[in-house]
Amino acid sequence: QVQLVESGGRLVQAGGSLRLSCAASGRTVSSYAMAWFRQAPGKEREFVAGISRSGANTYYTDSVKGRFTISRDNAKNTVYLQMSSLKPEDTAVYYCAASQNAYGGGSYHQYNYWGQGTQVTVSS
Repeated sequence: QVQLVESGGRLVQAGGSLRLSCAASGRTVSSYAMAWFRQAPGKEREFVAGISRSGANTYYTDSVKGRFTISRDNAKNTVYLQMSSLKPEDTAVYYCAASQNAYGGGSYHQYNYWGQGTQVTVSS
């Protein structure tokens, strides 16, 4: 079983950049497909970005393509979400998730483990 702890969320101005980190313990992140989800107030949790267990494939929701990048550092057992050109609509609590499948996909039902979330607020 893996434990996930997110960090890096804060208040940032529109157009700015931010890097979120997801530190894993218990098992290595290379054992899982990993993803970032987010949830804004009054909205459902939505998929943001994912990386396959092999690390060979990354995938994104359309609204963040070209602005966000998911990556993984096996040596640090950490997954990152680099966010740039941030918009007020990116404001949400961001969650890191791990799937026992080789490819987690975009549905939160496919993910077995979750972090507690980190708040990102983008001001206009």
